[in-house]
Amino acid sequence: MNSGIPDVLAAIDIGTNSVHMVVARVSGNGRFEVLTREKDLVRLGSSGGDMKLLTDDAIERGVKALDHCRRIAENWDAPIVAVATSAVREAENRQVFIDRARDEAGIEVEVISGVEEARLIHLGILQSLAVFDRTILCCDIGGGSTELLFGLGEDVLASRSLKLGAIRLTRRFIPEGIAGTADVVACRQHLRDALAPVVAETRTLTAETFVGSSGTIETVVRMALAARSKDLPRNLNAAEVTIDEVEAVVERVLAAESLTDIRSIRGVDPSRADILAGGSLILLETMHAFAAGSVVFSDAALREGVLLDSLRRHSGEQAHLSDIRRQGVLHLMELCEEDPDHAAQVAWLSSRLFAGLAETLGLTPEAGELLEAAALLCNTGLFISHSRHHQHSYYVIRNSEHLTGFTDREIEMVALVARYHRKSAPNADRHASYGALSAADRATVASLAGIVRVAVGLDRSHSERVQDVRVVVEHDVVRIDVTPAEDASVELEVAAAQERADLLQERVGRPVVVAGPVPISTTD
Repeated sequence: MNSGIPDVLAAIDIGTNSVHMVVARVSGNGRFEVLTREKDLVRLGSSGGDMKLLTDDAIERGVKALDHCRRIAENWDAPIVAVATSAVREAENRQVFIDRARDEAGIEVEVISGVEEARLIHLGILQSLAVFDRTILCCDIGGGSTELLFGLGEDVLASRSLKLGAIRLTRRFIPEGIAGTADVVACRQHLRDALAPVVAETRTLTAETFVGSSGTIETVVRMALAARSKDLPRNLNAAEVTIDEVEAVVERVLAAESLTDIRSIRGVDPSRADILAGGSLILLETMHAFAAGSVVFSDAALREGVLLDSLRRHSGEQAHLSDIRRQGVLHLMELCEEDPDHAAQVAWLSSRLFAGLAETLGLTPEAGELLEAAALLCNTGLFISHSRHHQHSYYVIRNSEHLTGFTDREIEMVALVARYHRKSAPNADRHASYGALSAADRATVASLAGIVRVAVGLDRSHSERVQDVRVVVEHDVVRIDVTPAEDASVELEVAAAQERADLLQERVGRPVVVAGPVPISTTD
C-alpha cells in the first residue's frame, strides 16, 4: 500500500433529509471494500420554497449526527471527507453549521455545488453498476434538489441540478403528505415546467439506461418489487422496475388517506412516508419527460463518489481531478473571455510567479490550481461590461455551472481572486464574501490575487512580450527578473507590473522590485 494512502477512508454526505456515512477499506486496485454504513435522519431542510435558513434544532441534529459519525470513523482510524448539499448550500446561515461541525464534531464540511454533486453521484454509480460502456441518465432525488446527469464512462455529457427535492415538493404542494386532486395537478405541472428546459437542452443525447439513486428511489423500487413478489431481494442494487410499476406505486401513495396508510404499504420506509408523495412524483415525471421505460437502482451514490474522489486525491492520482477542473475552466473561459490568448499568458506567468513565491507565501500545491483557474477566468466579466468587470467576473464564476471538480469553497476562492485582480484590495470589513472566509483562506486569496495582479501587468500590451520571469527572494527584497521575447520591448510590461505590485508586496512583507533585462556588457 502506498504510504500516502490510508488503509481506511470515511465519506459523509450531509443531505437535506439525512446524514449518510460510508467507511471503506482501500484495496490495491484503486477501489474499496465497504466496512460499515451509517445513516441518521436529520431533516436539515424543511421548507417548501427557498431553504434560506437552517433552524437551530436542525443544526443541533446535524452536528449531533456528525459527532456520531466521527466516533465511528475513529474506531476504524479513518480520515473523514464530508460534503454538504442542497440544504446547507442554500442556507444564509450555513457558516454557523460549518463552524459548529468543525468545533463541536471535529469535522470539516465542504459545501459542493449541484453540478459537482451530480458528478460525484455519477462516479459513485459507476462503482456499483456495470454501465461504464453505455450512455446513462443518472437521477438522484434528494430532499432539497434533484440531480440529473448524462454520462458515458467517466465523461459527463450534461448535468443539471434542479430545486425539486422530495421535502421541498411535498412541503410546497402536499404539506401534510396526503394529496388532494388539485395538489397533484399543481405539483405535476410544476415538475413538467421545471424539467422541460433540461429535456430541450439534452435533446441530442439518448440514454441507454435510466439509473436512479437515493433513498426516495430506493423506496419506490422496493415498493414496486414488493407488489411484484412476496420475496424481496436482500440487496436492491441493480434492481430494475418498469415505468408502469412506478406509476402503480405513485397511484397507491396518492390514494392513501393518511400517513398510517402509506406506512402500511409493503416496502415503504416508514421514515419517508410524509415526503413520499412528492418524491415519487419527481421520479415518475422525470421518467416520462425523458421517455425512460424503466429505472435501474444504484445503492451507491454521492458518498461513494466522494470516497473514490478522496481515494484518488490521497493516492496522488491528480490527473483525473485536474483534467475535470481544467475542462470546466476552459469551457467557461471560451464562453466569456474576449482574449483567450491573453488569459493563457496571464495564467502561465502566474504559475511562474507562484513557483518562486509559494514557499515565501506559505501556499500549497492546491492553491496553485485555484490560481490557474482564477488567472484564466479573471476577465470573464468583460462580456457583461468593461466597467467594474472584476466584480462581474466574481458573479460569473460564482454562479457558473461549468466548474466541476471544485468544491463550493474553492469556487468562492477562485471567484474572489478574480474579483481582486484589479482595483480595490481585499478587505474583510468592507467585503462580506471575503470576510466570511476563514483566516487561512483569506490569506490565500490575498496572496493569489497579488500574484495575478503582477501577472496581468506583465502582459499589459496583450502581445506576449514577456518570455519568462524569475523570482529571487532575498532577506530585504523580492526581485522579479523579466526576460523579454526576442526583439521585444518590455518597458510597458515592467512598469505596469511594478505599479500593480502593492498587494503582493504587502503579502511578502518586503519591497517587490520588477526588473527588466540587464544590459549585456560590451567591455572586457
